[in-house]
Formats: sequence, structure tokens, C-alpha cells
Amino acid sequence: MSIYVVGLLWVVGAAIVAGGLAYLVRRIGETRGVVDNTEAAGQVFTLVGGLHAVLLAFVLISLFDGTSVAEDGSFREADSLVAAVWAAQELPDSEGVAAQARAYAREVIEREWPKMSEGAEIDGAGWVMLEGLRTEVTAAEATDEWTVDRKTEAIDQLWTVYQQRQERLNNADGGINAVVWFALVAGAIMAVALPLLFGGPKPATYILIVSILAGTMTLLLFATQQLQNPYGGGAQVSPSAFESALERLR
Repeated sequence: MSIYVVGLLWVVGAAIVAGGLAYLVRRIGETRGVVDNTEAAGQVFTLVGGLHAVLLAFVLISLFDGTSVAEDGSFREADSLVAAVWAAQELPDSEGVAAQARAYAREVIEREWPKMSEGAEIDGAGWVMLEGLRTEVTAAEATDEWTVDRKTEAIDQLWTVYQQRQERLNNADGGINAVVWFALVAGAIMAVALPLLFGGPKPATYILIVSILAGTMTLLLFATQQLQNPYGGGAQVSPSAFESALERLR
């Protein structure tokens, strides 16, 4: 099912539930004085809603930045892999280095990326391939100043691959802390619950306001959930950088 359809169902469902609760509270409140609490509830809503908005904005901005960082990091890792192979072309057995690099790129595309998108644990096969690639480069004999320079460059580029790979795996294992999720969900519930105590002369308008607020809160929480894994959900940073690198290494 499309992510947009799922999101729409969540938003509409939350709006309907909140609207139904608002209708029941309004019917009961007319006879029990609940609608007279508008001023007091409004003051509390301003505080709760403001704090929740600040927290939610901070989380969403961090997730958006994290997605951009993850995408940029994948291109740096793939570009450094290609640069290492190009630098090693002046060394003996450069084809062995290129073969190891192609195998590493395929490992990332075919096995690691699907696991990262699902939030599954990544095994050590990629690290073994990267270590084999480093071994190929360090074992190559450098006979003059030019080949020594090319060998040093290849090793430096492989170190960048190592760093970006570690960052990529850390991003895949990340996500939002459970405490932050609790604060986001609890804050959203309280922000929607407080307007249920509001009064007003028009019940239909009152119900519509509560429904829109609930739908908006649900939409923002859904967006947060989709963005917490930069390689899956709504973010879905693709392995296009490694696919491009694989094409250049053939």
C-alpha cells in the first residue's frame, strides 16, 4: 500500500475519532459545565501546545538533516571507493583491487541496503570485503615515487570508505529514542485532549477544530516515524551512489 494512502488513513482515522470524542464531550458538557472551562483550558493548551511544537520541530529538523547527511555520506563512500581503485591502477595486480571493489559495491547494493531499509542487523561480510580490499592495496609493491604516491592515495581513499561505511551503519541503527517517542505521543494526546474542554456557540465548528488538530498531530507523528530511518520508510535514501560506482568500475 502506498505510503500516502497509509498516511491519509491515519490522519482521517484520528480526525474521525477526535471528532467523535468532541461530539460526546460537547453533548455531556452542555449539561455539566465543561464548556465553561474555555479560558482555563486555553491557557494550559497554549503552554502544552507550545512545548510540544518546539519538541516536534526539533525532532523533524534533525531527521531531515539526518536524511541529507546519509545521502551525502553514501556518495562520499562510493566516490572514495572508485577513487581508491583509480589510484591503484598504477600498482601491480590492479585488477584484483578492482574486483574486490566491485564485490564490495555489490554487497552494499544487494545485501546491505535491503537490510538497512528494514532496520535489520548488518553482518560482517562487508567489513571482510573492505579489509580484503585494503590488504590487496597494502600488499602491492611500489617501485618508484609515483607508485608510492598512488598507493598512499589509494589507502587514504579506503580510509574514507571505512569512515563513511561506519557512519552509514550507525545511521541505519539509529532512530528516535523511546523516551522522545513517549514525549511526542503523550504531548500530542494532551494537545488534542485540552481543546475538548473548550466551549463556544457553534458545536459543528468546535468539532471541526478538534478534528483538524488531531489530524495535524497525527500527520506530523506519521512523518516523524517515516523519517527516523533514512534508508527506509518515506526517506528511502537509495543505493544509487553505489550503482553508479559499480558502473564506473566495470
